[in-house]
Formats: sequence, structure tokens, C-alpha cells
Amino acid sequence: MDHISGHYYAADDVAQEVCIAVLSALPRYQDIGRPFVSFVFGIASHKVADAQRSAARQAVPTADVPDGPDAGPGPEETAIAYLEAERVRALLARLPSQQRELLVLRVLSGFSAEETGRLLGMSAGAVRVAQHRALARLRALVAGDSLAAPA
Repeated sequence: MDHISGHYYAADDVAQEVCIAVLSALPRYQDIGRPFVSFVFGIASHKVADAQRSAARQAVPTADVPDGPDAGPGPEETAIAYLEAERVRALLARLPSQQRELLVLRVLSGFSAEETGRLLGMSAGAVRVAQHRALARLRALVAGDSLAAPA
């Protein structure tokens, strides 16, 4: 059970409402290029908001009110970011270990060519050349995946 604004709601009840709403909305679902999970998360966010509004109508006022809306990512953005991160991990896993390590250090960790070279025992110039080759290989993997994906 989750405590929302002074009232208790069972998470199972909200989850059940989400499932029913998804099943009801399936005939109207249209693939517009976004992952299906984004569609589901959008419905879920509305059902959670409905539960919170319902609780707020009966809530006791409190001094702990935020100054403004939450600027963080919503459920749809979170789901898309997770799926994109999973795709990147899968693509990186297909690279040879040295290229993968080099790209992680340079692109994800933000190390300079000199810092990466010290860590990998390479010159800065060799790091740049190896990075170029690793990115080219990564592009080829992405292009190959997009050709193999169903349209």
C-alpha cells in the first residue's frame, strides 16, 4: 500500500486500472514510431494522476507543498531513455573489447585522448585513430541493424 495525501491506496488497484485501460485503448493504438511501452506508460501516468487527484480532494492541507511542477522526465521519457540505453549497451557489446573500452572512456566518461591513452597504454594520436575506427564499426552495426529491422 502506498500513502498518498493522507489516504491509503493499494498499488494493485491502480495497476489493475492501468491494465484495463490499456486493453480498452488497444483498438485505438496506432504505431507512430514510438515504442509501445511509451503508450502504456502514458496510460499508467494518467491513472496514477487520477488516483492522486482523488486523494487530493479528500486531503488535509499541509505546509509541504512544492514551489512548482516537477521538472524531471515523465514516464514516457524515462521509458524511451531506458530502451535507448539498452540498445546502446547491446551495440557496444558487439564491439571488440578494446574498442568498447575506448568508446566508454572517451564518449561516456568524457576522458580526453591523452587521459584515455594513459589508461590504455596508447598515444593520444593512436586513441583518436582507434576511436574513429570504433565509431565507424559502430555506425556499420547500426546501419546493418536498420536494414535487418522489419519495416
